[in-house]
Amino acid sequence: MTRAETKERNRRALLDAAFQVVSRDGYRARLDEIAARAGLTTGAVYSLFGSKNDLVVALVADHLRPHYEQIEQAVPAELDLLGAVDVFARYYRRTCDAPDARSVLSLQITLLDMAVHDQGLADRLATSIRAQEQQLTALFAGRSHSGGVVTAHQAQRLVTALRALFVGLTQGVGLGLAPGADEQYFADTARALVSGMSLVGPDADAP
Repeated sequence: MTRAETKERNRRALLDAAFQVVSRDGYRARLDEIAARAGLTTGAVYSLFGSKNDLVVALVADHLRPHYEQIEQAVPAELDLLGAVDVFARYYRRTCDAPDARSVLSLQITLLDMAVHDQGLADRLATSIRAQEQQLTALFAGRSHSGGVVTAHQAQRLVTALRALFVGLTQGVGLGLAPGADEQYFADTARALVSGMSLVGPDADAP
């Protein structure tokens, strides 16, 4: 195995271990336990990531990247905005039934806990998540809607609202607070949000 392959293997092992420990312990997660689960030392964490916060930020990016790539593949390019949002909503609902859904829910909650205790980490997580969400902005921008075409600015506003909607709904499903929230419910609420609000109205930057 080459040095680069060994480095990537160790990086992957630390990210997988961090997912388990951070999901459970939040800001109390200990680097020594993460390293031990990965079969490495804490020195490997510092060498590959720099700090616990750096590892957490990398963990979030690692978790979101394939999620957004799968969404991109799931939403056909030829759909108008409402059609694209419908497919997106149904895809998001199916993630609630994935084998790791409860672990993902636990990670979301503990990351929020960590951000509350560390403003620096909160700022870095927000920056990382916004960067990942550019994929969703690109996914919705350029689609037809109400006789016009959605701009990048309008798509970004929509993505912000959809993220808030779906995170809240998926947490409700995971905690048993939304027993009737099936795929159709997710799709209906997302389409209603797009149709009934001015999220895709005139650009704020327009003269």
